[in-house]
Amino acid sequence: MSAPTTPLPGALAGLAPLLDHYGYLAVALLVLLDNCGIPVPGQTILVLASVYAGAGHLDFAAVLVIAAVAATLGNSLGYLIGRTGGRAFVHRWGRYVLLTPARMERADGFFERNGGKVVTVARFVDVLRQTNGIIAGTTGMPWRRFLPFNILGAVLWTAVWGTFGYLAGANIGAVYRTAIRYQLWFAIGLGVLVAVLLLRQVLRYRRRRREGTDAEGADGTGTSDGTEATADTEATADTGTAAGSGTATDSAAGTTTDSAAGPGPESDEPSD
Repeated sequence: MSAPTTPLPGALAGLAPLLDHYGYLAVALLVLLDNCGIPVPGQTILVLASVYAGAGHLDFAAVLVIAAVAATLGNSLGYLIGRTGGRAFVHRWGRYVLLTPARMERADGFFERNGGKVVTVARFVDVLRQTNGIIAGTTGMPWRRFLPFNILGAVLWTAVWGTFGYLAGANIGAVYRTAIRYQLWFAIGLGVLVAVLLLRQVLRYRRRRREGTDAEGADGTGTSDGTEATADTEATADTGTAAGSGTATDSAAGTTTDSAAGPGPESDEPSD
C-alpha cells in the first residue's frame, strides 16, 4: 500500500510507514491499546487511515467498523482492569496521590450519577480516552450500564474523526492543524467544566455535613432537656413517695399510741 501523494503533517507522516505495511491491523491494534490505558496514537492512526480511505487506498466503511470494534474492546479491557484490581490499587497507593477514602467515595458518587456521560464523551479528550474504562471499573459502574455508553462513545468517536480525515483529503495539513488547536480548547473547556462539577459536589458535601452536625447538636440538646425533665419528674415522684411514706408512718404511730393509751382508764374501773 502506498501513501497518498498529499504531504502529511506532523504525527501522520510518522505513522504512514506503519499503516503502509500493516494496514487495517495497525488501525485495530493502536486503537485498542489507546482505549485501554496505553498512550499510543490511536486517534492519529484513525485519522490517517481515513485519509488513506479518502484517497482510495483503504475502504472507509472497513476503517470505521474496525476502529469502533477495537475502541469498544479496548475500553472494555480497561473496565475489566479497573473492576478486578482498581480498588485494591487505590487502597494501596491512593494516599500517595492524595486519593483518600473520602475523595474516592465522592468520586464513586459522581460517577454513579454521571458515569454514562463521562464514558460517552471521554474519547474526545486525551488522558480520559485512555483511562475512562479503568475509572468506570474502579468506581463499580455496572457492566450492563457501562457497555451501551461504551459502544455509543466508540461509534461517535470513530464517526467524527473518521469523517474528518476522509473529508479533509488533500487539505489534511491545514485541517489537521486547525483540529489540533480546537481540540486543545475543547479539552481546556471540558477540564474547567469537570472542575466546576467537582467543586459543586464538594460544596454540597460540606453543606450536608454541616447540616448533619447541626441536626445532631439539636437532637443532643433535646435529649438533654428530656433527660432533665425525666430526672425532675422522678425526683418529684420520689419526694411524693417519701412524703406518703412519712404520713403512713405517722398514722401508724398515732394508731399505736392510741391503742396503747386507750385501755388505761378502763383498767382503773372496779369490776363487778
